[in-house]
Amino acid sequence: MTPEELDDYLGAPRTLNIATIGPTGRPHLVAMWFGFVGGDRFSTGTIAFWTFGKSQKVMNLRRDPRMSALVESGATYAELRGVELEGSARLVDDPDEVLAIALAVSPRYSGPVDERGRGFLAAQARKRVGVLFDVERVVSWDHTKLGGVY
Repeated sequence: MTPEELDDYLGAPRTLNIATIGPTGRPHLVAMWFGFVGGDRFSTGTIAFWTFGKSQKVMNLRRDPRMSALVESGATYAELRGVELEGSARLVDDPDEVLAIALAVSPRYSGPVDERGRGFLAAQARKRVGVLFDVERVVSWDHTKLGGVY
């Protein structure tokens, strides 16, 4: 995909499947909703999500910040599209910064956040950790460009 296509593809409210390195060395794979901080697109922002601070993925990232992620779509071979991301996580513990991540993620999947929703997210942010994903490598594919020729 071109940089513009990556922005459009990752700009849709898709699921980010992240893999961290578990305590036994095996991958730990989970699905997360995500947003962007520092910009509103992949090309201008940093992929971010939030999660409970005692989750396995956070424990894994505290031990080893390396992670990979996959965003994919398509029901048939001709429709397959996806992006693989490799990099490292930066954990965010400050509740105000975690709230900023929540406000970048939530509207993508649940719609606009009003004051009541902001209050709910702020209360949740005190119990959660933010994860900023510093992407070092991107691999993408788009079978819709193949025109039925494989």
